[in-house]
Amino acid sequence: MKVTSKTQGEHNTVELVIEVDAQTFDEAVNKVYLRRRKNISIPGFRKGKAPRKIVESMYGAGVFYEDAVQDLYPTAYEEAVKQEELQPAAYPKIEVTSVGKEGFTFKAVVALKPEVKLGAYKGLTAPKTAAEVTEADIDNELTPYIQRATRLVAVKRKAKRGDTAVIDFEGFDNGVPFEGGKGENFSLELGSGTFIPGFEDGVIGMKAGEEKDLDVTFPEDYTPELAGKPVVFKVKVQEVKEPQKPELDDEFAKDVSEFDTLADLRKDLGEKLKARRESQAKSDFERAITDQLIENTEADVADAIIEQEADRLMEDYARRVQSQGIPFEQYLSMMGLSVEALRAEAMVGAKRRVINELALEAVAKAEGLTVSDQEKAEEYERLAKEYEMDVEKVKLAVAEEDLERDLMLKKASQFVLDNAKDGKAPAKKSESKKPAAKKVEGEKSAEKKPAAKKPAAKKAAPKKAEEEK
Repeated sequence: MKVTSKTQGEHNTVELVIEVDAQTFDEAVNKVYLRRRKNISIPGFRKGKAPRKIVESMYGAGVFYEDAVQDLYPTAYEEAVKQEELQPAAYPKIEVTSVGKEGFTFKAVVALKPEVKLGAYKGLTAPKTAAEVTEADIDNELTPYIQRATRLVAVKRKAKRGDTAVIDFEGFDNGVPFEGGKGENFSLELGSGTFIPGFEDGVIGMKAGEEKDLDVTFPEDYTPELAGKPVVFKVKVQEVKEPQKPELDDEFAKDVSEFDTLADLRKDLGEKLKARRESQAKSDFERAITDQLIENTEADVADAIIEQEADRLMEDYARRVQSQGIPFEQYLSMMGLSVEALRAEAMVGAKRRVINELALEAVAKAEGLTVSDQEKAEEYERLAKEYEMDVEKVKLAVAEEDLERDLMLKKASQFVLDNAKDGKAPAKKSESKKPAAKKVEGEKSAEKKPAAKKPAAKKAAPKKAEEEK
């Protein structure tokens, strides 16, 4: 191996031109031939017995070159990096420029760890939201329990919004029934928007036993066969039911929870809501401080480093989705996402994570933070307990160097947070909706498993009869 040139590139990259001599290359080619010849058949020779020269004359002189290059370049690259005293921070970009009997030459673009200019990291300020819970908040937390305990009771009156009508129906396009437009004993909650516009409004005011023709028009964004078409639905109401909510008392609490009194249930709901809000407030504060740390850090990061981190985030995300039994491609389809869009988000998260870790390494160095052998031992024990594995197996799976680095980053992060200040935010009085979570997060903390989100359904034509839940 010989490095024939070394050129400084942009964003802390170095391009090496590396040459592998003819003898080394020929030896590698011969090893490939010996490895593959058992599968080669040449007329006049027993399978696997044809000489290399004969095989090359039949299939071309370079028949084994590609495999030989693949075998040689990793070692050649490592030797070149060591010789030039470089410290790569990502996998190199390799390009073979020439190959033949005289050997082969390749370019390797090496991404180096950048120098970091650390700005302010002590005394960073962000608001800490105080978590408060009101009685109205607890009432809101009770809503799903009330909904689950609500019964549908038949009534002898006209149907109104909020009722459930049990109906038979059939749709006609110019007098001809169309596919998917018929159902019997279908339970339809009036006002739910389950059916196309106008249908539910037409059922409102009908009584059990009453029949009616509904003139409605399908939306323009419906299926091509029916989009924008005026149709007629023949509807018969079999039954009208109204929701009957439970009495909110101790018996209700016993029925819907493990608590004996409504007061105890409300107390538990309030405590859990407060804990969620405190956790969210803590997470918001930490993210705001991290954003400031990143903003105060200067580092000229090579694209290859960010791309490698994005690849890792994509792989982790796909693995978490698939661990729930959902094929990744199916999940993307359900979410209306493309691999390209997801990777674009991953690149944003990857850049944030890379710069954050560079900043934390600089903080650890500036503050002289260290990780003791005891701390490493305790972390191995914690991982073994979490994954229900033997400690020695955990040590084989997680290199000590990687473990130490992770612990160091956590220490540096905690140091920054411990030295941050509260910007005095107003108390949080209601649980606001969180922004839609990004598909691939760039944070190192809490990696939540993605839930399989259902696609937004188009308002459909009435479906076939379903049993009442």
